Amino acid sequence: MSRTTICVDAGAAVSGIADGATILVGGFGMAGMPTALIDALIDQGATGLTIVSNNAGNGDTGLAALLAAGRVAKVICSFPRQADSYVFDELYRAGRVDLEVVPQGNLAERIRAAGAGIGAFFCPTGVGTPLAEGKETRTIDGRDYVLEYPIRGDVALIGAHVGDRAGNLLYRKTARNFGPVMATAAELTIAEVSSVVDAGHIDPEHVVTPGIFVDRILDLSARPATRTEAAS
Repeated sequence: MSRTTICVDAGAAVSGIADGATILVGGFGMAGMPTALIDALIDQGATGLTIVSNNAGNGDTGLAALLAAGRVAKVICSFPRQADSYVFDELYRAGRVDLEVVPQGNLAERIRAAGAGIGAFFCPTGVGTPLAEGKETRTIDGRDYVLEYPIRGDVALIGAHVGDRAGNLLYRKTARNFGPVMATAAELTIAEVSSVVDAGHIDPEHVVTPGIFVDRILDLSARPATRTEAAS
C-alpha cells in the first residue's frame, strides 16, 4: 500500500509545516522551483524558516516572494546575489535575514550525505578561504581538506515532471537538479508534479526518486492556478 498522499489542494500539501522549520527547496534558479508549493506555504503562514536552496530567490516570485513576506530567518545557498535577487539583497543589507554561503558542490554533497546517513566528510573545496574558518581541517595524502557536515531538512519542497500514485518521480531535463538528493534528506518530502499517473505507468528504469522518499504529491493538473502562474 502506498504511503504517498496525492493532493489536489496546495494548502493541504503544505499543512503542518511548523515555524522555525528547515526547508530544502529544489530548483536551479526557476528551473525545477516548486512555485505552487511555495505560494501555498506563504498562505499557510509558517515563519522563522531556514531555507536551503541553490539560489536566494529570483525576481519577486517563488523564494523571493517567501522572503518578501518576511517568513525567512536564514538562507543557506550557493548563489545569494545575482541580477534579479533584489529582494534577498535588500533584506540582507537591512540585517533582516542571515546567510550561510556554501559552494555548490558542497551544498549538493552535504544534502546527499544527510540522505545517505553519512556523518560528515572531508572536502578540499573552501580550504584556505573564509568558508573554512572554524572548521576542522586535515591533510590527507599531501592535500588539505575541510570537514563538512550534512544538511538535513524538516521538509523538502521539490518540483518534478510526473509522479505516480506510489510516489515515484520522474523529472524533466535540468529541472531535475537538487530534487533527487533533497527528497532523501528531509523528514517530510512534498513534490509538485505536472501530472499524476497510476502506479506502473512510469518505467521502473526511468524512476529517479523512488516513492519511499515521497510523502505528498501536489497534482498541478488538478488544482486552480496559483498567483505566480496566474501572473505569468
